[in-house]
Amino acid sequence: MIASPQLADLLKRHFGYDSFRPLQRDIMEQALADRDTLAILPTGAGKSLCYQLPALARDGLTVVVSPLIALMKDQVDQLTASGIPATFLNSTLDPQENRDRLAAIRAGEIKLVYLAPERLMSGDFLSIVRTWKVTALAVDEAHCISEWGHDFRPEYRRLRELREALPGVPVIALTATATPRVREDIVTQLSLQDAAVFVASFNRPNLNYLVEPKQDATARLVQFIKSRGMDSGIVYAQSRKRTEELAATLRNSGIPAICYHAGLEAPERARNQEAFLRDEVRVVCATVAFGMGINKPDVRFVIHADLPKNIEGYYQETGRAGRDGLPADCLLLYSRGDVAKYLRFLDEIPDEEAREHSRKQLDQMADFAESDQCRRIGLLGYFGEIWPQDNCGACDNCLAPRETWDATIEAQKFLSCILRVKQSGHPPVGIRHLCDILTGSRAEKIIAKNHDNLSTYGIGREHNTNKWAEIARQLARKGLIAIDSGNFPTVTITADGLTLLRERRPLSLTRLMATEKSRAPRAGEIECDLALFDRLRALRKQLADAASVPPYVVFSDVALRHMARDYPTTDAAFLRIPGVGERKLTDYGQAFIGLIGAFLENHERRTFASLTGIAPFPPKPPKPATNPTAQVTLELYRAGKSIAEIAKERGLVESTIESHLATAIAQGEPLDPRSFYTESEEQEVRAALEGYTEEALKPVFDHLGGRISYGKIKLFRAFQARQA
Repeated sequence: MIASPQLADLLKRHFGYDSFRPLQRDIMEQALADRDTLAILPTGAGKSLCYQLPALARDGLTVVVSPLIALMKDQVDQLTASGIPATFLNSTLDPQENRDRLAAIRAGEIKLVYLAPERLMSGDFLSIVRTWKVTALAVDEAHCISEWGHDFRPEYRRLRELREALPGVPVIALTATATPRVREDIVTQLSLQDAAVFVASFNRPNLNYLVEPKQDATARLVQFIKSRGMDSGIVYAQSRKRTEELAATLRNSGIPAICYHAGLEAPERARNQEAFLRDEVRVVCATVAFGMGINKPDVRFVIHADLPKNIEGYYQETGRAGRDGLPADCLLLYSRGDVAKYLRFLDEIPDEEAREHSRKQLDQMADFAESDQCRRIGLLGYFGEIWPQDNCGACDNCLAPRETWDATIEAQKFLSCILRVKQSGHPPVGIRHLCDILTGSRAEKIIAKNHDNLSTYGIGREHNTNKWAEIARQLARKGLIAIDSGNFPTVTITADGLTLLRERRPLSLTRLMATEKSRAPRAGEIECDLALFDRLRALRKQLADAASVPPYVVFSDVALRHMARDYPTTDAAFLRIPGVGERKLTDYGQAFIGLIGAFLENHERRTFASLTGIAPFPPKPPKPATNPTAQVTLELYRAGKSIAEIAKERGLVESTIESHLATAIAQGEPLDPRSFYTESEEQEVRAALEGYTEEALKPVFDHLGGRISYGKIKLFRAFQARQA
């Protein structure tokens, strides 16, 4: 097996980095031990390096299966710029180019070759592949092999034939998004044997998630984009027509923008994509047809102008922002009208199982958009990951908790309406039907059931149906009503809902906010000399145009920002910049060092705070002991109620209750550790935390094998903080 020091040397020499990102080294070592491997790493976590670096460390050829032509070319351009012999074979090559590349592969001059699954399975191409010295197989975007994934591609199913053609060749499968069900499907479909499975945190700490009501959407888009200077971004919309309209509106507002969708001719799609990659336009307005093959690392914002159809797609699309690790914003404009529109489309799906699956996914997406809890709790929870903090510091709900309002009357009206329908002798109805009753609709379905004669008919005219639907979903999240999962989901009142109605208990709900949130310094921010950064960026564009490659192939924004912090004027100093390897020093060092030297002749060298030890999230100030919601939790706990009972009574998740109590403990509240964990559990947690100083608790939780909950670990830390 290749030694780790050799991997580190290759990393620095070719890619210019001094250290690996989380899990990268572990994944590479398993791959180099010829073990089948599945790696689930979020976008921007360095998935590609997990097969590129081992390809350099081992003899022979690594075959990379990639779904998109643009992605192949982009990867090969970047590898070539780093001095790595790589190529691709696809339909864009003329016959002579194809023959030349095949000859180079046969001669052993190539370390990585990128191929689409269609090419691999065409004609007798597999017999050609058998003649190569293939020592590893990498399957990128592996979620495409699963029909349970968000981007299923039938041609990926045939990759098991490739495995049969290359017996004994180890496989590494990689993707950014895969639920547990999709992971199992990947292992099965690729026949991975005794696979080493690595699942990193799905959290992207540099992304700021924002959800706003879809009001004056076009004006909001223009304002949002203009406030971000010259930053690049993607605007996703659901229809081709809407992408064209949005792009035209942005251009009319002075923002260089183009559209991208499957209805465009292939040459125009290619031109538009290239213009975006090369920074010739700032914004691309696109359908979901745009994105998976986009490796542009400096996308600073992603906007969803329409509601995505599922959380997996939303995560994948927002993940195209901030791939370089610098801060980026993800804005979702939400409307119940989008939900209603999609529901009409779903009714047209003939297969009942597929229709029900899609409806469930849409409900999950709407719940995420309407939720008032930390966005990361819902987003990561979808993939089976528990977010252990109560405030991420990088989403709208954590930066500025929503305004609450007294919804006691509204809750009574809605719950009463459910009871009146039941008392009328009719079976339960859906949310939309209840909303129509409350608003006094004259719809045929209301009249046909005589629901216009109910005592609750028209008593909710102060709100429109969309507002009532939003209220209903919040009541469902609080456990006051239940929505079944049938083909036509109906609503019933729960025991808690009956209690609230009969005892006339007060109830507060939250409302969507439409204001820009203020924020603390963001994860991944790199302070630098912006005047120098702009000049470096202009030089990069000039060199990239000359080489006919996108600017980020020359250097990333991260590398330029480090140059604009450290002012390197020698080869040795330039090599210390992250992302500068030996080949890039040779190709570009003189030009950039010369520019920096000339800049310093007329500008004073500035100094900046050290980047060492930057936490993934800025530390948040401790909550005061008088925090109203934490104080309520504390009082209920003092009254003898358990964490589970408090969570149920308050309509909160247990982790939030534990966070309230942990905050109170850290601030000196005299609670007894034994009421939370046993002595033996304390000893286990203490040993696991020995020497561990990071904020994230997942590594500790995993180390303990899941035997001890996140809540107990968090509470133990709180007691330790009080003693410190």
